[in-house]
Amino acid sequence: MDKGYSKYIRPLKVFLDLLILNLLLHFMVFEPGYMSDATKDLRFLFVANIGWLILSYILKIYKVFRYTRLARIIRNLTNQITLFFLLFSSLFAWSYLLLDKKGILSFFFILSSLLFVMRLIFYFAIRNYRSLGGNCRKVIIVGYQENSKLLHKIFKQKSEFGYQFLGFFSDKSKDKKNIKGKIRDVKEFVLQNEVDEIYCTVGELNKKELKCLIDFAENNLKVIKFIPESKGVYGKSFALQYHDFLPILALRENPFEDSVIKWSKRIFDITFSSLVTVFILSWLVPILGFFIKQESKGPIFFKQKRNGLDNKEFGVYKFRSMGVNMQSEDIQAKRNDPRVTKIGSFIRKSSIDELPQFINVFKGEMSVVGPRPHMVSQTNFYSKKIDKYMVRHFVKPGITGLSQVRGFRGETETVDQMRSRSRIDRFYIENWSMLLDFKIIVQTVFNAIKGENNAY
Repeated sequence: MDKGYSKYIRPLKVFLDLLILNLLLHFMVFEPGYMSDATKDLRFLFVANIGWLILSYILKIYKVFRYTRLARIIRNLTNQITLFFLLFSSLFAWSYLLLDKKGILSFFFILSSLLFVMRLIFYFAIRNYRSLGGNCRKVIIVGYQENSKLLHKIFKQKSEFGYQFLGFFSDKSKDKKNIKGKIRDVKEFVLQNEVDEIYCTVGELNKKELKCLIDFAENNLKVIKFIPESKGVYGKSFALQYHDFLPILALRENPFEDSVIKWSKRIFDITFSSLVTVFILSWLVPILGFFIKQESKGPIFFKQKRNGLDNKEFGVYKFRSMGVNMQSEDIQAKRNDPRVTKIGSFIRKSSIDELPQFINVFKGEMSVVGPRPHMVSQTNFYSKKIDKYMVRHFVKPGITGLSQVRGFRGETETVDQMRSRSRIDRFYIENWSMLLDFKIIVQTVFNAIKGENNAY
């Protein structure tokens, strides 16, 4: 696929999605005995296709660029399929279609599988083709500063993005090896070498030079983009937002502010916590409760104040694994902690003590996956010691999280350990996807079965 055919990638994806959808509708839904009225069939088909296209437009699932991450592609498609499922189910009721639950689940399982496989094939095939030199875009950078050097490094290392870097242009740099010419040479070079995109370092160009390049680019149908000054304040995931016509840079994009993602995650939390409560806690509580009370006096459950969403305090539930003591709100459990009972040692090592937190999940105070909630005393201490520590409170805390499956579970003995944990929590927030949540859940179950050194 050459550069001139890039414009056909998105229409091809739309066509293939609709082809898969309609073939499955034909073979799995429009069977004899389900819809005998041809007019009703066509009406249903029309609404289903229009619904898919409208949802895809709203969710921007086809708005994929060279630099778009696979996690974002999968996340957007997951949101699309979830909402289409709701639309699809309402259409069944509207059309009096008597398809059983098994049939609906089979339809969506096959639809989801085919669409995800197709996305993966597209993603890796195009990236591989670009890394071999196909479908490339010729680019230059005007200005020679720290951020422009970082961008050049990305062009060089990420060959799968398909950018062919042709050189720097600068009036201020004395590095003759990397500089292709002066700023006045840009126009001629761009036209002679059929450059596609011009990247301008804002800090090196004055207003007159910027206006001149913008006018040149627009008059010659060239893409022009701008690299902000390197002041050390931008994050890796800063987001461009618009307040009316004014562009604003946000430090990060919080995926959980998206109402679709927020409610999808909440529905998953309610479903998952309900299943655990009904099928596990219903029989586990009386059994463990008997052994806990036999060994030490006190309640079955232990409730401790933790910091959650927006740093609000709430009571987190756990099976009591220690004898009743006055230090539980301030001091973490340590290795060979004398406060831990025999049954407590078992349930802590197997992570069973955390299961009552599914009650917190059901109540909406926690999520199945998210940054682990810390004790109030820890939050007060580390928020003053660790930069950006409080970012973790932009989302609901979780029963398990990315930092836990990465080895940062249990006691944090040093500030550096908590700094690393906090950094991983920020990464989770900025790179969330439903796929990442599932991976964390599976890894958590695997670690619980295998046993962890930090579980004590």
